[in-house]
Amino acid sequence: MKNKEIQEKRMKGYFIQATKEILKGEGLKAISVRNIADQAGYSYATLYNYFKDINDLVFLCVNDFQEECELFVSDLTNNEPKGITKLKASILAYIKYFVEYPGIFELFYITRGGDFGNKPQIISVISNSLDNACKKDWECCLKHKLIPEADTEKLKAQLRYSIIGLLSLYLNRLTPATYSEFIDRATMLIDSVLGIKPDIRDHLSKNDASTIQNSLISVTIKK
Repeated sequence: MKNKEIQEKRMKGYFIQATKEILKGEGLKAISVRNIADQAGYSYATLYNYFKDINDLVFLCVNDFQEECELFVSDLTNNEPKGITKLKASILAYIKYFVEYPGIFELFYITRGGDFGNKPQIISVISNSLDNACKKDWECCLKHKLIPEADTEKLKAQLRYSIIGLLSLYLNRLTPATYSEFIDRATMLIDSVLGIKPDIRDHLSKNDASTIQNSLISVTIKK
């Protein structure tokens, strides 16, 4: 890589990191060319040497946040047994990521599309965020026939809309009032959508054998 390319990559990295820090801390409303330039430690004119406009920066940040979210989910669920158990754990980890970073939730799910230029690429990343964070878990469940293939898209949609709704109420209205209540409600919702019966919730992660049931209940798939 030539020195000029290295310099360009480094400079872009400074502006991307500055934008991410502002988005995490203050949200999209605080994003401006001057704020980003000040955070990065360069003049706003310099920013335009590397990016067409702010929307280009936001798009790169959305991609980075999605990758960060997927890594967060993977790290939290690494030791979970494969199958419905891990899918459920991944959805809960996804929820926890946005509770930890409410500024990113605002960017993903509260901000109007027009505020970042209605870019199809950004909208696509956000629309498929939960699905992609749990992609390997869905694939595993389908491979082992733990979930009927015909029901998959319907279940994904139910989880997508209900999880976003729960997070929105909790982060913006503090409903329910405590985090533990919120997680309990999220858990019950996931169990309901995935068909996990309440009386076996506490036993799913303790079984060593793989069980396939028509009610969509799975325990562990041996590694």
